[in-house]
Amino acid sequence: MTIVPRHSLVVLGATGAIGGAVVDAACKAGQPVIAIARDAGALSALRERHPDADITPIDASVASDGEAASLAQRLRDLDRPLSGVVAAIRGSIERGRLIDQPEEFLRRRLDEDLLPHLFAARHLLPLLAGHGHAGYVLIGGPGAEHPWAGYGHYSIGAAALRMLARVLHDEARAFPVRVQLLAIDSPARTDANARHACNAWPSADSIAHRALEMLDPRERRPAQAVVSYAAAQPLGFDPWSDDLDHPAPPAPRHSAPLRASHVAPRRDRPPLPMPPQEPERQRDLLPARCLQDARTLLDQLGGPHPKSNQETSPR
Repeated sequence: MTIVPRHSLVVLGATGAIGGAVVDAACKAGQPVIAIARDAGALSALRERHPDADITPIDASVASDGEAASLAQRLRDLDRPLSGVVAAIRGSIERGRLIDQPEEFLRRRLDEDLLPHLFAARHLLPLLAGHGHAGYVLIGGPGAEHPWAGYGHYSIGAAALRMLARVLHDEARAFPVRVQLLAIDSPARTDANARHACNAWPSADSIAHRALEMLDPRERRPAQAVVSYAAAQPLGFDPWSDDLDHPAPPAPRHSAPLRASHVAPRRDRPPLPMPPQEPERQRDLLPARCLQDARTLLDQLGGPHPKSNQETSPR
C-alpha cells in the first residue's frame, strides 16, 4: 500500500469486522484514518487499540440522505485532505425464506444494506473530488450471483449493490474519483466466527489489504467497476506472491550451501511442490446453521407436488 502524505482515509463502518480490519491495516501503514460508525463506545475502543495512530473517530450514520449530508459537512469542517473512502456498511443478517416473510422484511433489508451506500456516495463523491485523484471502494458480500440458501433477501441486496457500484462507477467519471466494488463471494473469516469458519473463506485482514491496494494512487490502469476478490487472489499457493492467508513454505534443506551460479533466475525456477492438503474438518465443527439450512433444503426438495415448470437456480 502506498499512502498519500497527510491525506486521511475515510472508513465507513469502522467498528465492524471488515471495517475494523481496514482501520488496522491503514494504521500499520502509517495512514491517517477517519473512522466513522454509529457506536461511540466501539469507536473509543478502536481508538484505544491504536494509541499511537492518527485516528479521528466520528460517531455518525448514513442511514438516511440527511445523515449522510450531515456527515459530509462534518468532514468538510475537519479541513483535512482525503485520499479515499472504504465503505464497509452492512445491516443485521437474518435467516429465513423470503416468501415466508412480510413485505416490510425485504424493504428493511434494502434500507440497511443498499440505500446507505447510495446516500454516502451521493455526498462523499463530490467531497472527494475536491481533493484530487481519489478512490472509493465498496465492500460487497456473498450471494450476489447465485441465491444463498436461507439468505435469499441478502442475495437480492448484494446483487443490487453490485449494480449500484456499476452505476456509480460510470457516473463518477465526471469526478476524478475511481468507484469500485470489491466482491467477496463467500463469508469472511473473522475472530468471531474463527471456530466454525471454513478454511476457504478469506480473512478479514486479507480483504482489508486488498481494499487498500485498490486505493493505491500509483494505479493508472482503467479501473473495473467490480473487482472479484477470488479472481484477484490466486487459488492455491503461489510462492512468489504475498498471500495473506497461507504461511510461507519452509526453506528446503541442503547438505551444502548453494553457490550463486547454482541459483536459477526467479523466472526460471521450477515451481515449488504444493503444500500438503489440510486434513478434513471434524464434523462436529461444522456450523449448526449450515446443517440446518441443508436439512431444510432437502425437506423442500422432497416435498409434495413439485412444480416441474419452475426453472432451477444456475449452478
